[in-house]
Amino acid sequence: MNKKLKLIFKFFILFLFLSFIFYITVKYTPIIYNIISDPEKFKNFLNSYGKINIFVFIFFQALQVVIAAIPGELIQIAGGYIYGIYWGTLYSIIGIFIGSVVTFFISRIFGFSIIKTLIPQNQIDKFNFLINNRNAEIALFVLFLIPGIPKDVLVYISGLTPIKPIKFFFISMIARFPAILASSYIGTSLQEKDYFQVIMVSTLAAVLFVLGILTRDKIINKLMKFLNKK
Repeated sequence: MNKKLKLIFKFFILFLFLSFIFYITVKYTPIIYNIISDPEKFKNFLNSYGKINIFVFIFFQALQVVIAAIPGELIQIAGGYIYGIYWGTLYSIIGIFIGSVVTFFISRIFGFSIIKTLIPQNQIDKFNFLINNRNAEIALFVLFLIPGIPKDVLVYISGLTPIKPIKFFFISMIARFPAILASSYIGTSLQEKDYFQVIMVSTLAAVLFVLGILTRDKIINKLMKFLNKK
């Protein structure tokens, strides 16, 4: 009876989580996108919360990890625009870390049942080689480092690997740091009206993103072969 109660409770929590994701995605994602796509509008929105505006920003950053439909790069750019490169980067890192913790443990607790509900099958097939692989650490670091790889999907997938949580959070945050810093730098340059820097960094980021898109399948295949040898 105790096991049955635990199972019922587990599926009840899963139902609540999936309902929350679905509700936010359908009702609020377009509104959130409209707000975060304009840094000045996002700044005014955050300022309306007064002294807790930083916590609201961190909440948004965490939410975009849990809900993949929300573009995290826009929030990171807005963070640099509103708080400057250093504080913007720090607040983004805190938010992404919190979102990663929630997503990772949701995946680890509920397993494949939640993955197949939230992630398209083609994405699952692409990263399936990581699941239950005891040598996934190097592959995860490389994948989090490459632009164009869906990072939020990777966090969900990582929960199904045997990697220790602390090690995963360390690997993922170190690998994501350069991109977060670059986004914050773009936002800060926008706020300072240094459009030359905006164009330079944005162009470099776009080139790296395109290269990541073009080469990611080859890199994934090589990582798959590497792990299979291990």
